[in-house]
Amino acid sequence: MFENLTERLSGTFRKLSGKSTLTESNIQDALREVRRALLEADVALSVVKDFIDRVSNRAVGQEVSKSLTPGQAFIKIVQAEMEAIMGSANAELDLKATPPAIVLMAGLQGAGKTTTVAKLSHWLKNEAQKSVMVVSADVYRPAAIQQLQTLATEVDVEFFASESDQSPESIAAAALAEARKKFVDVLIVDTAGRLAIDEEMMNEIRSLHSQLNPVETLFVVDAMTGQDAAVTAKAFNDALPLTGVVLTKADGDARGGAALSVRHVTGKPIKFIGMGEKPDALEPFYPDRIASRILGMGDVLSLIEEAEKKVDKQKAEKFARKIKKGKGFDLEDFKEQLQQMQNMGGVSNIMDKLPGMGALPPGAAQMVDDSQFRRMEAIINSMTLRERVNPDILNGSRKRRITQGSGTQIQDLNRLLKQHKQMQKVMKKMKGGNMANMMRGLGGMQGAPGAGGMPGMPPGRKLPRFR
Repeated sequence: MFENLTERLSGTFRKLSGKSTLTESNIQDALREVRRALLEADVALSVVKDFIDRVSNRAVGQEVSKSLTPGQAFIKIVQAEMEAIMGSANAELDLKATPPAIVLMAGLQGAGKTTTVAKLSHWLKNEAQKSVMVVSADVYRPAAIQQLQTLATEVDVEFFASESDQSPESIAAAALAEARKKFVDVLIVDTAGRLAIDEEMMNEIRSLHSQLNPVETLFVVDAMTGQDAAVTAKAFNDALPLTGVVLTKADGDARGGAALSVRHVTGKPIKFIGMGEKPDALEPFYPDRIASRILGMGDVLSLIEEAEKKVDKQKAEKFARKIKKGKGFDLEDFKEQLQQMQNMGGVSNIMDKLPGMGALPPGAAQMVDDSQFRRMEAIINSMTLRERVNPDILNGSRKRRITQGSGTQIQDLNRLLKQHKQMQKVMKKMKGGNMANMMRGLGGMQGAPGAGGMPGMPPGRKLPRFR
């Protein structure tokens, strides 16, 4: 997400970095570029105008510190204003109510509302430690009720069965009674979506809202619709007392206009952002972290939190002990590391959150190919355990067998073996826990021809060096 915007803004900041001072002239040049970048990212025009005015007023004022370069000073101002537009902090769900706390979900058809109900249930159960019941009041869309039942089973939360011949009001009343009987903490009500906003839809959801009096009314909107997301969110907010917004399909949106527009246009906070299809691919929305990612400064906090949740700690500790003792790094270890990275969303997701990505050449981030991981894993899976432990025994006939079994080419296998050799060198330098040697080894890997320094990186690309 935000690749296009990050690329354009990074170019603008680079132009400013060579200036000795911030003047009205070079600020105006930079602001023109920022305005163009925001409009291309499909940010709402009213948001762009207000944002540019605020940055301009601050930049030409007394806020530029003498300890900063003009480029740094300008980035600091842009970041602060981005955070202000998206909200100063993460807006948490307000579940302070006599159980069950009711969460009403609204949105247009196709926005991913039902899958978001499942993801939110998963988050509430695992992160907030709440018991959850879900119910579908969508009696119009074929199989909507069955879809939610399947998803509820997948994330292991209570599902209240409803029928398409019932009214939404009677379904909601029965679900609420059942949730009270079972002492459920949170009841999530999925409502019907429409292809467009219409009065019938609004009347129905208003009726449900007045009947249930939910603590949270969340509007689910597709991030890929850009500034249209903000327009539909405003229309719903005018008809319904929304408490927040959930942006879905953000991983497929390279522009990011919706994230920058929704809060400003509706006055309601973005509470969650959907970053994939898996049940755990729903993240709380942190404006400061998102602003940092847009400006190419990474999001290390989210990366650490993701690693905490998704990396197998026992395997990681076992691997660390093995390397510390200098026991070598075989292809079975390499496969485990590939799987750990896959669990964290692949190298593209990790790169998105690493600082310094704005320093990569234009378009480099989009060239990262996560499919290489799957190819590598398939190749290793086609090897015998003896071959994984000792790849030096791989001769021509063994290589042919492995590539035929994995549906790959000899070149793919040779590339894997080359990258494994490079990783082995790095791991040797980690013997005894010598981190400084390891970092020097990584620096040497960055320029490796054809490898890109790490699996999945485009050939010849280097990661930025951090100081």
